[in-house]
Amino acid sequence: MKLLQDIPISVLDLAPIVEGGTAADSLHNALDLARHAEQWGYHRYWLAEHHNMPGIASSATSLVIGHVASGTRTIRVGSGGIMLSNHAPLVIAEQFGTLESLYPGRIDLGLGRAPGSDQPASRALRRGLGSDGSEFPEQLSELRAYFDPGAGSSRPPGVRAIPGEGLNVPIWLLGSSGFSAKLAGQLGLPFAFASHFAPDYLLPALHLYRSSFQPSEHLDKPHVMVGLGITAAETVEEARKLATSQQQQFLNIIRGRTGKLQPPVDSLEGLWSPQEKAILQDKLQYSISGDKATVHARLQQILTDTDADEFIIASQIYDHEARLRSYKLAVEAIKGELVS
Repeated sequence: MKLLQDIPISVLDLAPIVEGGTAADSLHNALDLARHAEQWGYHRYWLAEHHNMPGIASSATSLVIGHVASGTRTIRVGSGGIMLSNHAPLVIAEQFGTLESLYPGRIDLGLGRAPGSDQPASRALRRGLGSDGSEFPEQLSELRAYFDPGAGSSRPPGVRAIPGEGLNVPIWLLGSSGFSAKLAGQLGLPFAFASHFAPDYLLPALHLYRSSFQPSEHLDKPHVMVGLGITAAETVEEARKLATSQQQQFLNIIRGRTGKLQPPVDSLEGLWSPQEKAILQDKLQYSISGDKATVHARLQQILTDTDADEFIIASQIYDHEARLRSYKLAVEAIKGELVS
């Protein structure tokens, strides 16, 4: 039986741009959070690719990974994830080969097959090529071949990724449904599930991944990371208020809107309809808000339900100092000890 205090925990940073703030502020805060996370014992620091979203600053994900890696020393830094359908596999191999060459032994490449954007941005990124994600396995095979000099049949003849070729850049598949879960299992790759925004399929996806797993040179047994939203504070009441920024963000998504992360409010009553409230509560099943005792109890329940090997935490909190405090309290809740 796994013990909560033995589970590695990581940071998923959506690089939020807050109302009244700028992308420059967000990128400065990302590095500050990463330095604190490294000090507090977090295992990985992942950044997500999104486009055409006024509230997210990590669209040039590889560049932000380099920014964070350059300002830290030991924490692993990577993508959670790169949306491979937006890129030529050669470009990603070269980018992450460069990152691994600069920061050896610290770079992760998490891959998703969703666009991470709306349709106009998707068309702009792909120049009208069109993609529904079905080509992801082929793209993945080509990408992996650039890192492995012995896998030439999956890449164009005579094309090499320099830097990239021969480097060990761990590849993770990310998903919110069964497609990537099954593919990760068949390829023997680690799998991360986005339960912080797609909770309903978490347990079926983990079952599919584990039941389809084939040992590989990378893994001899399945390895699962579960994504969670956590808003922690000294009191339950404070945490619940801080969490209203995340709730407002999801409410806007339900309504088809985008925007910057909003300040917290005392209550969302009057801001959402009963139907929207029900949808939001369903979407946020794996988002925890509370004090350390509340966070610890819920995490223990999730560990029992999922048998996760790692947790990765996204915290959409308006105030940077409150966000730092939340991540500090979260690690204390998990490890059962104070961190300085």
